[in-house]
Amino acid sequence: MSIKEYVQHHKKLVTYCALAIVIIVPTGMYIRGRSGEVKFLTAAVNRGNITSVVQATGTINPLTTVPVGSFVSGTVQYIFADFNSRVHAGQVLAQLDPTIYEAQVLSARGSLDNAKANLQNLLASVHASDATIQVDQANVNKAKADLAYAQANAKRTQTLAAQGVLSVDQSDLTTSTLGQAVAAVQAAEAQVTQAQAQLEQVNAQVLQARAQVETAQGNLKQSETNLQYTTILSPIDGIVVLRSVDVGQSVAASLSAPNVFTVAQDLKRMQLFAKTDESDTGNIHVGTEVTFQVDAFPGEIFRGRVSAVRLNAYTVQNVVTYDTVIDFENPQEKLLPGETAYVTIPTGHAQGVLRIPNAALTYTPDMPNADIRKLYDQYKIQPAAYTNHLGGWQVVWKLGPDGKQQIPMAVKAGITDYLFTQTLDGDLKEGDVLITAVQNPGQARPGQQNAPGFGNPGRGGGRGGR
Repeated sequence: MSIKEYVQHHKKLVTYCALAIVIIVPTGMYIRGRSGEVKFLTAAVNRGNITSVVQATGTINPLTTVPVGSFVSGTVQYIFADFNSRVHAGQVLAQLDPTIYEAQVLSARGSLDNAKANLQNLLASVHASDATIQVDQANVNKAKADLAYAQANAKRTQTLAAQGVLSVDQSDLTTSTLGQAVAAVQAAEAQVTQAQAQLEQVNAQVLQARAQVETAQGNLKQSETNLQYTTILSPIDGIVVLRSVDVGQSVAASLSAPNVFTVAQDLKRMQLFAKTDESDTGNIHVGTEVTFQVDAFPGEIFRGRVSAVRLNAYTVQNVVTYDTVIDFENPQEKLLPGETAYVTIPTGHAQGVLRIPNAALTYTPDMPNADIRKLYDQYKIQPAAYTNHLGGWQVVWKLGPDGKQQIPMAVKAGITDYLFTQTLDGDLKEGDVLITAVQNPGQARPGQQNAPGFGNPGRGGGRGGR
């Protein structure tokens, strides 16, 4: 059957097919033409509240942790505390074998007794020397008295000899007696000097003996102290979180005191050390209330308060980091030392402010740099907004009334909550529609960097650009 005959027999069908072709073809061409247009994703500027926060991770620690070491070496004889044992200040934790140190105490005590006996002997010698000096001094006095008598007798003898009453022999005898008396005085005085020198020597020996007594007392005290150190005591009230020794183990303290126990004080009050980078420390203030979570209780939020930002900086993956200390109460002792905490620290709050979606701060049109620069010049965008972001100035792109035009606008960003950023200054108004991304694969994407030479509005100089 020919086409003409087919059309004559199926007029209605042919008519419907022709109408369908007339409708479908233009519609398809229209849709195809529309698919090439750029479709923008947008968000409106609105008003609301913004609370900026710093998020960090940290470690939970006891308020005070005291490592208990052994000052002396020895073998562990007894252990009286284990992991998680609650102890009190002065409680015995362990005992080292004291045999060697008891022997040292006995030896030191014997040396002290010997030194004291030597001192007593020398003190007796001092008394004997004093008595000898007194006897010699008496001999000096007797010799001087004999000398005085001899001098008087010699004077009388010389007078009588001059008168011829006495013989020459008697006069010579008197003179000899006088010389002997003078020599006796000199000898007695020499004995006194010798006795005094001996006394000084004994006094020096006494001083030496006293020093030996003090040395022996120090050795005894040291030995007794070492003996006391064989009993390891808890310095504080707390809980044993670490035990590093077992019975029979040797403890060597020759170079440094080995850590045998670690006692954590009062786990009802603890601290959290949050690692915060240097860009956030300027906004963290002492006394700020913070919240944190731990993996052990994922559905529970704990609260604390910033007590300090420690000045001891260290570098983690090329980022200068500080420890922010957070105090918190742990009345039920649910949180344990060493747990990882995820901390949220509020750093600012703004109520009823103009808010920009953060995605709008990271959008840049996909067009040549020269065209972007012309738009910046046309709309009088200050260079700080698209170069160094000095003062917090950044660039957002507003959608024009025709739904196609992209208009740059300079805004001064404030605080951010990672969803919205506060607007401090600029020509934006509530309800303005900002471009956040495009749907066409060939066009700009959310978070696309600025064209070379125009900076990056992502982080910038303002807190809102982060």
